[in-house]
Amino acid sequence: MRYRFERLWRQLSAPSAPTELPPELTTEMTGRPLPVIWLLGKTGAGKSTLVRALTGLPEVVVGNGFAPCTRASMQFDFPQAHPLMRFLDTRGLGEAGYDPADDLALCQRASHLILVVARLDDPVQGEVADMLATLRRRQGKLSALVVHTGADLLGDAQERFRARARTQALFDKAAGAPLRQVELSLPNVDPIPAEAVQPLTALLDEMMPEVALALAREEYRAGEPARWATNRAEVLWYAGAAGTADVAPVVGAVAVPGVQAAMLRALAARYGVEWTRARFYEFAAALGTGAALRYGASYGLRQLAKLIPVFGQTAGAAAAGTISFAATYALGRAAAAYLHGISEGQAVTPGTIRTLYKGALAQGRHDAS
Repeated sequence: MRYRFERLWRQLSAPSAPTELPPELTTEMTGRPLPVIWLLGKTGAGKSTLVRALTGLPEVVVGNGFAPCTRASMQFDFPQAHPLMRFLDTRGLGEAGYDPADDLALCQRASHLILVVARLDDPVQGEVADMLATLRRRQGKLSALVVHTGADLLGDAQERFRARARTQALFDKAAGAPLRQVELSLPNVDPIPAEAVQPLTALLDEMMPEVALALAREEYRAGEPARWATNRAEVLWYAGAAGTADVAPVVGAVAVPGVQAAMLRALAARYGVEWTRARFYEFAAALGTGAALRYGASYGLRQLAKLIPVFGQTAGAAAAGTISFAATYALGRAAAAYLHGISEGQAVTPGTIRTLYKGALAQGRHDAS
């Protein structure tokens, strides 16, 4: 156990050690394909509002954050500093003179999930259905989810049920199979509370868990969870870097501790705390022997597995990346709680640190795999 922590401490305490990743790993992360959600729907269907609700960002940030990628399509990377996912939005659908050719080519090539967005008070959805039918002919089975927005615009429950059934039947026919669906009412407030999209995030957790993890919002007004919520995306980015580094044979043994040390330095700067040897080993003790032994034992085995021909290039490498992602995410979550306690002059409870570490480790392993 002490060897693992000593190695991490050497990386953390190195003179002029950076918070940035090595250039070669930064390049690898920049070129890494992001999970992409294609927002397919007419102008005014509520796509930008849906992005605001999912990300928790204010209207002005989302409005200014979309960048053009075709003549009619825009993309929005989230979080913008260290992107973990991307939204694609087709903005010309339903408008005169719109040619879907470029959008179809881009989204067919790049998207991993289609969110079909339709307002319940707009029964004219033929062009959206035509796009779905075209995609089905090109791709076969579609990975798509229908989001019926504007549930608050139709006050009568029966009218709302009929509108939803009519639109859903149209999309199901175009897709050639029943599509999963959700109905939302998005309030006109800024920011939009997370509970407004909870039914959608629950489905995303099943269909694209890595996206659900990136979009997870912890709604707390103050205290440690609120500060963690502001730093969570950065920890996820470092976790992704650790997972990327650990896919190649041997490289992970060198790169992963460096990534974790960079993350711990970045977190310390965020919380206005300096890592000292005494603090680092207090944190290590709070994590407990069990956490270190689980991490240490699996670490050596996964490096060895990557060297086995064929197996190491597939299952071994994938398992290594998953474990490094999860371990780095869990380390970041526990460190954030520890650093918050130090910055506020509060007592740090080892039981709390261990509970947070174990919970984040389990969540990271589930979503990375």
